[in-house]
Amino acid sequence: MEKEKYKHHKLKVTEFFQIITDCCIFVKFYMKNFYKLISIVLILFSIIYGLLNDVPRLPILNESIRNLYFHVPMWFVLLFQMSISLYYALYFLSSQKIENDIKSNAAAQIGFFFAIPGILTGMLWAKVTWGTYWTFSDPKLNGVAMAILVYTAYFILRNSIDDEVKKAKLAAVYNIFAYVMTIVFILILPRLTDSLHPGNGGNPAFNQYDLNNNMRIVFYPAVIGWILLSIWLFELKVKIKKYKNQIQDL
Repeated sequence: MEKEKYKHHKLKVTEFFQIITDCCIFVKFYMKNFYKLISIVLILFSIIYGLLNDVPRLPILNESIRNLYFHVPMWFVLLFQMSISLYYALYFLSSQKIENDIKSNAAAQIGFFFAIPGILTGMLWAKVTWGTYWTFSDPKLNGVAMAILVYTAYFILRNSIDDEVKKAKLAAVYNIFAYVMTIVFILILPRLTDSLHPGNGGNPAFNQYDLNNNMRIVFYPAVIGWILLSIWLFELKVKIKKYKNQIQDL
């Protein structure tokens, strides 16, 4: 009888620890993937509510001001991902671990990818407000184009070198240059010269005259949502590259 009670008690203890373990695994999985759900919710919210909520009725801009929810977050994502790329480039130079180069390249690709909808939404907005898809008289537009060319050269450089270690070293060094030039082209030069964009060349920024509370409710979640989505894509990109390397090593 005592042996049976002992076995029964041991079985209950084992079941208890198994339940705790399963709960910990669930919580770990939930927390690891929670940001993905948040990104989807925030993006859907910014799209749906961004098209339905009230916006300031301004001359020229009119309803096109809603594009702020889609155009500007793309450039937040670009700068965020390029900063991640720079971080892992510097980390690679100090550690010489190829894994850091993989992450640096993945972040640069994700940032470059988001630059495409950033440009397209900007061109459509320019057509509505300025009457043309592109004007070479605006330093921010030219700066964006130059930044994209700088990172295009980064990818060309990577694809032109077969040796992985040499590729990683040269790409990391060039990444530093590319990031500095991007900051100069997008954030510094437009503020020093006349620009059609708000907040540049003496033009007041949106938050100074028309980014009211209705727009803030949508704009800030949109920025956060798209950044979280870019992190999700970044992780997927790194995993895919690692799996490819493992298959090639077989």
